[in-house]
Amino acid sequence: MKNKSILWFRQDLRIHDNEALYEAIKWNSEVIPVYVFDPRVFQSISRFGHRRMSGIRARFIIESVHELRAKWREMGSDLIVRVGHPEEIIFQLAKQFKTSLVFCNRERTRDEVYAQDTLEKNLWTVGQEMRYARGKMLYYTQDLPFPVTHTPDNFSTFRKEFERIIPVRPALAIPDFVSPMMHPYDPGEIPDLKSFDLVPCTEDQVYHFAGGELAGLRRLKEYVWAGVGLRKYRAKDRSISDPFFTTMLSPWLSQGCVSPKVVYHEIKSYESIKGTNENIQALLTELIRRDYCRLIAKKYGNKVFLKGGITGKVSESRKDESYLFNLWKEGRLGIPILDAGMKALSATGYLPFPLRNACAQFLVHTLKINWQLGADWYESNLIDYDPASNWVNWLVLAGLLPDSAEDKPLSINFLTKKYDPQGKFVRHWIHALDKVPDIKIFHPELMDLEEQKKYDFIPGKHYPKPIVTYN
Repeated sequence: MKNKSILWFRQDLRIHDNEALYEAIKWNSEVIPVYVFDPRVFQSISRFGHRRMSGIRARFIIESVHELRAKWREMGSDLIVRVGHPEEIIFQLAKQFKTSLVFCNRERTRDEVYAQDTLEKNLWTVGQEMRYARGKMLYYTQDLPFPVTHTPDNFSTFRKEFERIIPVRPALAIPDFVSPMMHPYDPGEIPDLKSFDLVPCTEDQVYHFAGGELAGLRRLKEYVWAGVGLRKYRAKDRSISDPFFTTMLSPWLSQGCVSPKVVYHEIKSYESIKGTNENIQALLTELIRRDYCRLIAKKYGNKVFLKGGITGKVSESRKDESYLFNLWKEGRLGIPILDAGMKALSATGYLPFPLRNACAQFLVHTLKINWQLGADWYESNLIDYDPASNWVNWLVLAGLLPDSAEDKPLSINFLTKKYDPQGKFVRHWIHALDKVPDIKIFHPELMDLEEQKKYDFIPGKHYPKPIVTYN
């Protein structure tokens, strides 16, 4: 039976491999696509005092919505855009257009679940229903070798359940045709950063991401098929300053501009021609990790946001916690590689995973600070923020999941020698160290008086002395 329905775009800002879009077009003669900018996300302050979204991520999303609207217009339809609470706005649109269904890709974490559940209850009052699809995972839940409630807590165990057992389904095709909206409508204006009291960001070109499906698919092709991309994904000589150090696909994956299935099949296409290697397996493992985080978030619900996590182990807060946390987030620890990382995060919204993980480990295991503060800061600043991936990864790092493996001690010297041996990344972000010689770039506090005079650098004055002794 053919009906009229609303297609609610959320964190699935793409036309390709979009199950909710596919199902809406399949079962309805008229599809009304909608995107709602929720001020609770774009403007609110977290309980820890941070903006929930930076201007960098907001800009990326706004660009992605602009491109999504352009695609719908190319297909002869349009994208309705509103600002407000989705559960209220879409309910009003459903009554206005007299639809019968609302299609959307299901989300799994607290705030997103609240919006979709409330909307569903509202729709019931007027005899309408929700139809959920899955848009963020590599695998379909019905293909899992276990129910979601039995998801292994340990990632290594989880991965073994998947690898070589569960096939990844083909990506869904881009629709050939969509019916134009027949009912008169107001498309609405796409807001700018000022609408959310966010100022335009001057982003450093080390990490710059253009929002939208086209840019994401272009980066995927570039990375997989470039000679210095996938072929050297885990190469030992790769510097963190290298634009191909990682795939840098995470911003497009987090907002659903690129489907994980499309990434998977592009990698497998490369593998069919070039043969398999450890780089391919490592990258596929990272795609599986995203599914793991989403399933853990579904399994444990709001517990993934609690201080005691799943285990309930709550450590006492330090009296100087606020002071130490501010040093960490502002890049004033006196540890060059970590300080450079936190400055890069604030300026660009991005940090490669090894350094992102190292900064988080240092906060939790060396400074002994509440992990929630770090997770909340990452939520505020990351351009690739995804609720499940961010909070579950922090939970694992803090050892607050059952069967969490104990973290190995972090060697900062090893980290710097491996990923920034010439100090290029550090010098880019910490200009006070520009003149410091290579041999002392990671321990400027060890410069003797003669060196301090020669290079016009005084530890503790031009750059902080390290807050702790480290190796």
